Amino acid sequence: MYSFRRLALLLAFCLPAMHALISQSPSSDPASPTQDQAQPPVSAQLQQQQMSVQARIKARRAQRRAAAIREVYTHLYEGYVGAGYLRFTPGSPQRVTEYNWNVGFTRYYNERFGVTVDGRGYYGTPFVGLNQFGFTKPAISQYAAMVGPTYRFYLQPKYSISGRVLGGYAYGNFSADTNGFGSVALGLYPDGSTYAADASVIVEYNLAPSIGLRVAPEGLLTGFGSTLQKSLGFTGGVVYRFGKQ
Repeated sequence: MYSFRRLALLLAFCLPAMHALISQSPSSDPASPTQDQAQPPVSAQLQQQQMSVQARIKARRAQRRAAAIREVYTHLYEGYVGAGYLRFTPGSPQRVTEYNWNVGFTRYYNERFGVTVDGRGYYGTPFVGLNQFGFTKPAISQYAAMVGPTYRFYLQPKYSISGRVLGGYAYGNFSADTNGFGSVALGLYPDGSTYAADASVIVEYNLAPSIGLRVAPEGLLTGFGSTLQKSLGFTGGVVYRFGKQ
């Protein structure tokens, strides 16, 4: 009898303690988050890290490109010299191919906009047909001095594309090689001065920040002989930049 009472008393103390231990077990609590739920997936973390690295690489590339553009196109002055050709109508004869020299100077006020002063000379020998004077291909020449705006509308570290419009003065010498018979008798324009207007698209390739090559397809309007000449051609040459804005 005494042993039974001691056993009952022991059970009375042990049962509540066992119930408390079971209730505190992590596996018995369905509301407690698992380790996989508490931490984001490893693949998502790697994707975020890759995106961050790519963004930093793009930002550094953009910074280097902007610095290279500033190094090339923040020069105050740009001089160029070159040569080219022009298809020109010197009067009643057919069109003639003229070859030319070309020099110019541009003052830039920012990376894109500048004002250009341009000078050039054209030389050709048009065929005027058989005549009583014995001259079939006299030498002719024209000279022009023009000024106007230049605008770079596309910039890259290695090349640029610009538009340019010029206007000014032109002089034509059509009688120097006629042995005194005059140009009009051969069907050429008379000597004289007139207006000149030029529009061109300029492509420049940069060999270095201060040195480049350029080519410029262009159209030239002149008014020799009180008529309008619409001539097409191109110029090309070397560019040198100096001075910093």
